[in-house]
Amino acid sequence: MALSSPSVCQQGGIGAFWLIKHNGEPLFGFREMSKNLLIILLPLMGSLIAGLFGRKIGNRLSQLVTITGVLLSLLLSILAFMDIAVGDAPAIHEPIFKWIVSGDFYVQFGILLDRLTATMLIVVMGVSSMVHIYSIGYMHEDPDQPRFFSYLSFFTFAMLMLVTGDNFLQLFFGWEGVGLASYLLIGFWFKKQSACNAAMKAFLVNRVGDFGFALGIFVIYLIFGTLDYAEVFKAAHAIGSYPGVVDFPFVGEVSTMTLICLLLFMGAMGKSAQLGLHTWLPDAMEGPTPVSALIHAATMVTAGVFLVCRASPLFELSDTALAVVTIFGAATAFFAATVGMVQNDIKRVIAYSTCSQLGYMFFGAGVSAYAASMFHLMTHAFFKALLFLCAGAVIYAMHHEQDMRKMGGLFKKIPITYALMMIGTLALTGFPFLAGFFSKDAILESAYAAHTTVGTIAFTLGILAAAMTTFYSFRLVFMTFHGKPESQKAWDHAHEAPFSMRFPLFVLAVGAVIAGYVGLPMIGEGWFKEAIPLMPGHDALAHAHHVPLWVKVLPFGMFLLGLALAWLMYVKSTGIPKQLAARFNGTYNFLLNAWYFDKLYERMFINPAKVIGKGLWKTGDETIIDGYGVNGVAATAKRIAKKFGAIQTGFVYHYAFAMLIGVLVLVTFYS
Repeated sequence: MALSSPSVCQQGGIGAFWLIKHNGEPLFGFREMSKNLLIILLPLMGSLIAGLFGRKIGNRLSQLVTITGVLLSLLLSILAFMDIAVGDAPAIHEPIFKWIVSGDFYVQFGILLDRLTATMLIVVMGVSSMVHIYSIGYMHEDPDQPRFFSYLSFFTFAMLMLVTGDNFLQLFFGWEGVGLASYLLIGFWFKKQSACNAAMKAFLVNRVGDFGFALGIFVIYLIFGTLDYAEVFKAAHAIGSYPGVVDFPFVGEVSTMTLICLLLFMGAMGKSAQLGLHTWLPDAMEGPTPVSALIHAATMVTAGVFLVCRASPLFELSDTALAVVTIFGAATAFFAATVGMVQNDIKRVIAYSTCSQLGYMFFGAGVSAYAASMFHLMTHAFFKALLFLCAGAVIYAMHHEQDMRKMGGLFKKIPITYALMMIGTLALTGFPFLAGFFSKDAILESAYAAHTTVGTIAFTLGILAAAMTTFYSFRLVFMTFHGKPESQKAWDHAHEAPFSMRFPLFVLAVGAVIAGYVGLPMIGEGWFKEAIPLMPGHDALAHAHHVPLWVKVLPFGMFLLGLALAWLMYVKSTGIPKQLAARFNGTYNFLLNAWYFDKLYERMFINPAKVIGKGLWKTGDETIIDGYGVNGVAATAKRIAKKFGAIQTGFVYHYAFAMLIGVLVLVTFYS
């Protein structure tokens, strides 16, 4: 391929790029760096500068360039949101450059900004910018701050790539970038073996889901001949319900559309830690607390929900796939809530809470209430980031202690953190007129209004999970901030976090209060129509306003029940939990060990893999390679050389005698 000499493109927009031309046509490049492209590139620029030159520019400049990048990206995201979501401007589809061209296979790198993307931009950049600022104080003693801020900004860039792409392959690129960033950040303190193990666990478990996601992309291209969202969705709706079927052993015939959706959902299960592929999420707490907030609130775990909502035109063509999404989401919401009730690590409680809330989002999408699902994703980002960062402030005050059993009475020492933690807790538990009250209730009402068996199951499990959510949330508050200090020395030295850590908490607290009101139009009729074109009769949210009064009131009743039980057991009669744990020891250990999923996987997969690996090592490495392969040949040559080396004495008369013996042998042989 002959490339012409580079030429400068015309000036315009915010900046200009060099073009490499092939036969006079741009191959890679674009005429101007638009503000939409800058949203993506600014965090990447900060990441590269801090990562490549961090040792030279130092901690402060590394913080400055990365935080400046995300703040500018946040500003541009707000402008995009105001134009598209509030200003009612049409969706923007901006081709950037030709990415992959191979025969008939063509993929371009492009930016799609519709209401779905604009919402995600506010969530990702709003939380990410606060996490960056918070990290100044939290990581101030760490010797590797440039590396940390570089990873953090790269995480943000990868998530932006994921949500702004206009095709499935670009989404997958950002998807894998998020996975890489999570591996780097969870294992940031790589000298801790537990952090290394957690990073590897997150990486491997997500590869299981990503394998399904990749297969789904392959099938999409095989069926539709393109990976572009608009073309795939248009073709899918033209077909209505794709007639092709795939015959699986022991399962029978499965429609092609169902197969595509289930494979995509397999990827979503891994990233969003749904039941079965959830085991990496609690262990991800080994990373620094700002990482936990970013992973759990705005980036990695929300990617799966975004994928299902983005691909909703496909899911709407498969009732089977929607039913599977609903059941797994409801089961995850219930499972994680039961486990959260008995955890003692303050971050693990919030981690299982994230897992549970993601379950709500999925079963909301499963009953076709995609707008309610996205609404809860948005509100959850603010109050969950607030809870994680408040937990980080508690850990900071307690000199890196995370066990709630060793805390107590902290509201007197860190009252600001206590007040902000209470705001986040009330928002999470659905206290009236705070963020979670609007979004979670919308999902529950939509599940009931679906009038299907799976919808009823999801509603029931969601209601039970709501009571448990309130219980474990206030259990955390009471154990941490109320009662008597368990460690007087730690309590005496406890103090509020520095301003750089407190400022993001105030911003997120405002979001936890007002996000419900900002997001209410999202669940109005038609708000997401161009991004999520629902088929007639499939929008359960449209019927949620007509549910009976008891359905609307029941979640608040569950809130009161959970609060009363938490107050009784952790304020009034603090001996009850130990009595219950002793009396129902089996159940307690079952929940404490997260239903023994890790032990089950260890027996099913890890131990057999070790046995197979040891067998291959014994057979392949020791017997074949060391015995007969490269190492074996070398060992044999060494043994022979050693034998012959014994006759190399260096004495002339020895060699003369050997020659004489040789002559005698030859004469005898030929005579």
